[in-house]
Amino acid sequence: MTKIPGRRGGLVASAAAGALLLLTLAGCGGMSDGGTSPAAPEAPAATAAVPAPGGSTAPRPIAPATVAPPSDASVPTAGLPAVLAASEPVTLTIPSIDVRSDLLHLGLRENRSLEVPEDTGSGAPASWYTGSPTPGERGPSVMLGHVNALGGAKGVFAGLRQLTPGAEINVSRADGSVAVFTVDRGAMYSKNDFPTFEVYGNTPGAELRLITCDGYDAATGLFDDNYVIYAKLKA
Repeated sequence: MTKIPGRRGGLVASAAAGALLLLTLAGCGGMSDGGTSPAAPEAPAATAAVPAPGGSTAPRPIAPATVAPPSDASVPTAGLPAVLAASEPVTLTIPSIDVRSDLLHLGLRENRSLEVPEDTGSGAPASWYTGSPTPGERGPSVMLGHVNALGGAKGVFAGLRQLTPGAEINVSRADGSVAVFTVDRGAMYSKNDFPTFEVYGNTPGAELRLITCDGYDAATGLFDDNYVIYAKLKA
């Protein structure tokens, strides 16, 4: 099995990474009643969501589970936008939608799928994917969050669709600094057509990706899509 490396750096994803797109998990992973992790997909672009319990039409709490491709770690940085030194994230705040969340630091499971935050009923906290750059470093830092919670409550990322270009996202870091990002855009993608390189591919400057689930189908009890916020480090 091809393995996905950990932290990434550099400007452009390597050509060899194209083959790993076939291993990308598209979309959301279902959470069981006990908050267990989603199963690994059995085929490329597999759906890993589960129906609502007890025949209810209410969506179950889920968070996305996608895997980023690797990239070249040695790319010249002359002439590129200034970025911050590495420092792990502590809290995430989004004032315009009244979000404040401590951040879990989660990586990959043995089956190479992303770990997702366990929901204990509040749909929080969000998590930072440890295989991505720390917020403020060069490249896209990736955070995952639930759109809903056990019992039908809202998840920490329920309001992502309300974010508009220019909205600020603040990430407090372990070194005491705050990385301030401004929203560039939001986009919804089918789980079966998730643009891996667009979301996870390396960038000239420091960027942020917030990912949650979208496209709930009451008939199936599944989320068909992901919603992604793209933000850039404020100059």
